[in-house]
Amino acid sequence: MRDFLQGNHRGKLIDWLKIDSWIDSGLYGAWIGFRDWWSSYSSFFGRFEVKGFVRACNELACEALSLAVVGFLVLLTFALPAFEIAQGKINLSDEFSVTFLDRYGNEIGKRGLLRDDSVPLEEIPDHMIKATLATEDRRFFDHFGIDVMGTLRALAENARADSVVQGGSSLTQQLAKNMFLTPEKALSRKIKEAFIAIYLENHYTKPEILKLYFDRAYLGGGSYGVEAAAQYYFAKSIREVTLSESAMLAGMFKAPTRYAPHVNLAASRARANEVLSNMVEAGYLSEGQVYGARLTPARIVGRGDLKTPDYFLDWGFEEVRRLMHGKPNRIVVARTTVDLGLQRAAEDALEGTIEKFGKSRNFNAGALVSMEIDGSVRAMVGGKDYGQSQFNRAAHAYRQPGSSFKPYVYLTALENGFTPDTVVSDGYVSCGRWSPKNYSGGFRGRMTVRTALAKSVNTVAVKLSLKAGREKVLANMQKIGVKHLKKTCSLALGDTGMTPLQHVGGYAVFASGGIEVRPYGIEEIRTLPGELLYNHDRDEPPRKRIFERKVVEQLNSMLRTVVTAGTGRRSTLDYTNNVGKTGTSSAYRDAWFMGFTGQYVTGVWYGNDDYTPMARVTGGSFPAQTWKTYMTAAHDTDNIPQIPGVELHPRQVAEQTRIAAVMAQSTTADLPVPPPSENVKDMSAATRHVLEMISGLLKDAPRLNPNKKARPRPAAAAPAAAAQPNLASAMSTDESPRPRPTPAAIAAGGAASAEQTGSAPVPQ
Repeated sequence: MRDFLQGNHRGKLIDWLKIDSWIDSGLYGAWIGFRDWWSSYSSFFGRFEVKGFVRACNELACEALSLAVVGFLVLLTFALPAFEIAQGKINLSDEFSVTFLDRYGNEIGKRGLLRDDSVPLEEIPDHMIKATLATEDRRFFDHFGIDVMGTLRALAENARADSVVQGGSSLTQQLAKNMFLTPEKALSRKIKEAFIAIYLENHYTKPEILKLYFDRAYLGGGSYGVEAAAQYYFAKSIREVTLSESAMLAGMFKAPTRYAPHVNLAASRARANEVLSNMVEAGYLSEGQVYGARLTPARIVGRGDLKTPDYFLDWGFEEVRRLMHGKPNRIVVARTTVDLGLQRAAEDALEGTIEKFGKSRNFNAGALVSMEIDGSVRAMVGGKDYGQSQFNRAAHAYRQPGSSFKPYVYLTALENGFTPDTVVSDGYVSCGRWSPKNYSGGFRGRMTVRTALAKSVNTVAVKLSLKAGREKVLANMQKIGVKHLKKTCSLALGDTGMTPLQHVGGYAVFASGGIEVRPYGIEEIRTLPGELLYNHDRDEPPRKRIFERKVVEQLNSMLRTVVTAGTGRRSTLDYTNNVGKTGTSSAYRDAWFMGFTGQYVTGVWYGNDDYTPMARVTGGSFPAQTWKTYMTAAHDTDNIPQIPGVELHPRQVAEQTRIAAVMAQSTTADLPVPPPSENVKDMSAATRHVLEMISGLLKDAPRLNPNKKARPRPAAAAPAAAAQPNLASAMSTDESPRPRPTPAAIAAGGAASAEQTGSAPVPQ
């Protein structure tokens, strides 16, 4: 290589040895420098090296810091949806105020933000505010939404007493639960509650939060808010309550049903005395100032039977908000489908069973839903005590239905070529790596489909789901209205949760002969002046057939065998034929009985909120017994429609024969028809329609003015008065006079009515 820059054009050779020496010396110098730096670095941090106990504490602190970071990330995943919930409902102007009526038009309760009952905070007596703060949250004006000191104190007291004796939730946390969350006992709910409390503290002032709490708290008797409670218990405004009355109201925040004075006056007054002591301990009042209130406790007004269908009203309020979504009206009156007589029977049956057997058999939660075959809910019980837990298990608890899900599978099998007499084999079957086992263990060999359902054989149900197709089972469930189920190997055994309301609605399809059923609890909604906003019969689409009647009749006959010769024998009624199916989930966590007569469809569930197993409680034991107890009280007549595919009970046949004979005798001898042997509680559809029309005519009639004197009618008006239309003409669209029906026509009309309604005519 030559260097052409040289004048002699003679190049120099590159000094490769020099370059190699430079590289070697550079690398060596870098290594020496790094080694010196590392030595200095190690020497510096070596001064901080700890050993022994100090090192152990340091390691624990590092691990705690790591766990705290992970925990913060987990909490953040709950905080984001909690803030979304709060932001979505923070506009209180969109809240509804609903007054509820039962099916007969009697007022049964209110829900929502009752604006007409709201009282400004400055007008609420000072002793009411002090009684509430002294009992519920003494550090209310000092904490940021979560009372850390109060929570630690409550944990210490509960640990000392080995039970829950103090609550750790601040007043803001209680408001967050009342406004935005369900009362379900779950860790996720408590975390959301804490974050929403912080959110409220940053968006509202302390007086505003306290005012919202006074307006939203449930205080028993269907009363929400202190003003409604004061009117209900003392027949006065909250502005006028005395110290003793304030103490009684403040004592009900913790457990409104347990300390409600109409439920237990002694317990309510004892609790009020504790509130007075709390006010003294907090320094709000002296012992001398509360002495008079201790001597003269609060007196309440008589209200008679105070039990209100609170679980039903909560669900009804959800239905009103759904039906009125997007409409401007916010203060409405809703007539519901609930029957208070049936509701009380349902509550007594459920609560009595839990009270008597719950402790020994390890279950403390239950639910019952009862509806007519058209979907109108007559009774709903979401738990044993609304005051202790407002979580509505009937409408919102998703629990595994177990074997009570099998009728849906058998319905699909009947649609795809199987019959009740088809012979199947109870033997080994697998789906992937999973294979079901029977409750009794082992296999029974060949049997009919009817017997397999009656004995609740798991292997046969799984085989039928595989042969008929699990996709078809899911498609049928979507027809019924249950759309959240997934295709799994154990689908036939009820491995996915369903609410009791959904489950009863599914069985109502069987009771109706294959007509779709949409459970509903609202008949109509009106404004306060009476303007009709919603009517179920007018605004809901007509029901359509979703299953062939013949297939449903076959299934109902098989469900009848479950009651007569299977796992549901304890539900047998002695006055009408009933059908049903038991269900027990794995490890005895859930126990069900689902059944119906020709009039009512009812489902009963027992279990525990924390999913702990019960003491071998099956669907054929306490659920079936509770179902029978309720249904016996619900029916007070033998005049019950026939179940599709199931023959009438002998007592019903005898009653219909007697009525037919009496009707035949009355048409020939023109004798008065004697009344039936039993009172009819639920009237026929025709009679109910007539009474509803009368009610509508009375509502639309102009109000009489008592100040105006009645004017005497002229004599010429007398013949016109005789020509006034009667009730029959008011119901008819034809204004022409009709001839008086003959006895034969009356008999023919009664027979035609009986044929249409599916039951014998009841003599009037």
